[in-house]
Amino acid sequence: MMFVYTVRAGDSLFGISQRFDIPMEMLQTVNGLATTAVVPGQALLMPSDTYVVQSGDSFWTISRMAYVSVDALRAANPDIVPEELQTGMRLNIPGIERRVATHFSYTQLRTPALDSALIADHAPYLTYIGLFETHFNWNGDLSPLNDSAAILTSWQNRVTPVLAVTNLTAAGFNRALVQRVLNTPAVQARLIDNMINMATTRGYGGINVDFEGVRPADRGAFVSFLQTLKARIQPLGLNLSIAVPAKMDDTVPWAYGYDYAAIGAVVDLFFIMAYDWHHAGSEPGPTAPIENVRRTVSYAASLMDRSKIIMGTPFYGYDWVIPYTGAVPGVAITYQAATNLAMSEQVPIHYSETDQSAYFYYTDDAGRNHVVWFEDVRSLFTKTQLVYNERLGGIGTWQLNFAMPQYPWVFTRYFQIRKA
Repeated sequence: MMFVYTVRAGDSLFGISQRFDIPMEMLQTVNGLATTAVVPGQALLMPSDTYVVQSGDSFWTISRMAYVSVDALRAANPDIVPEELQTGMRLNIPGIERRVATHFSYTQLRTPALDSALIADHAPYLTYIGLFETHFNWNGDLSPLNDSAAILTSWQNRVTPVLAVTNLTAAGFNRALVQRVLNTPAVQARLIDNMINMATTRGYGGINVDFEGVRPADRGAFVSFLQTLKARIQPLGLNLSIAVPAKMDDTVPWAYGYDYAAIGAVVDLFFIMAYDWHHAGSEPGPTAPIENVRRTVSYAASLMDRSKIIMGTPFYGYDWVIPYTGAVPGVAITYQAATNLAMSEQVPIHYSETDQSAYFYYTDDAGRNHVVWFEDVRSLFTKTQLVYNERLGGIGTWQLNFAMPQYPWVFTRYFQIRKA
């Protein structure tokens, strides 16, 4: 069991550990704290099956911290009268019935030793790991991957390794490459042959198609490509998954190339990249505002078997110079880096209840003002609850190289992770 405590002005990590009877070292480990210099507004995951009542608490405020209903909290504490709550009382935090769910994540391969260590560390909480990435060229040939150690470690730990195939280039995702593959039969046939050859000879359990920037005019051709690929790999026992941009309806021009219903009928897993509503090239804001995520999930679930849907969540945010003019793009920042930055700058962290996302302001050494929006443990709880309540196939994350130390605690509170 667990709850989330939000640091208040005047708090110290030592004092928090004393008040809630949780060792300070455990709080540091669970929350990935490099120092003890916590700041007001910082959310801490508190691993405990009891809650020590603080001044000003009520059953309602405690239920929100523990992400349970007031009724469930009352049922777990039948001898305590809510109106007679007193500081120092201990309340039992109720558990919930876990559901079997998939966790699909990615890792950007680095070195065999680092890749193996990371996969082994996360394996208990993983179903699929997309090894990122191999990309295709104008002829349908694939770039090499130093993937042997990662593949072996995955299977040894009951995680299915997945070949992530993209249209990435040194300049970013190249939509012209996708256009060529979808409209040139010989190149498409060569690419599919190469994907299958690489997946089977290297020992993968599936293929993940991450073609970004599919043109609206290629909407039907993209579905046909996936149907052809699926027909080829299904007899081989390979899983087919896709990463698609988030959209709340079918009127978004730049995402019209992705026919949710038709794609959902073909693939085994439908990974929605439910993030980047705000990004490096946009004005500042939350990367995954919860209402947009909810609407995207609702739209997708209306068009396909919801057990196929993997709702992707970000382990990152962005840092922008303000006032924003567009001249200086934002910079991606991981949860861990954002938290460390707020602590080193000793600035308070704010939280948007509307967006379910954290943010803070700071001034850099050059005197420029910044705002950082990022996903914290509260954001993660809210999104995990959404997957749980909507009975989706599972949750996805981008990506394991971005440390989010609380995620195993949160995911395993709600889910029994499906294993290979």
